[in-house]
Amino acid sequence: MEEDFSSQADIDPSAFASQERLLTKAAGRGFNPGLIVLLVVVGVLLVFIVGNYVLYMYAQKTLPPKKKKPVSKKKMKREKLKQGISAPGE
Repeated sequence: MEEDFSSQADIDPSAFASQERLLTKAAGRGFNPGLIVLLVVVGVLLVFIVGNYVLYMYAQKTLPPKKKKPVSKKKMKREKLKQGISAPGE
């Protein structure tokens, strides 16, 4: 068993030099803060749009149809006269 630990001196440290350089480069740079802000804003906007669409579809299925405003008697009389039908009582 002790022979396995003593064989560590046989490993060439230059074999890991390229990996070490990559790690120090990545750790030194960090993340681009502009990219993080952009991703957060786009993510929030996407969640907002998808949420609104889902609520719209849910409302279309569950809410009753919108009631129409009642037409006044004066407007009804005027429309009938335009069509050539005399209003009742005249």
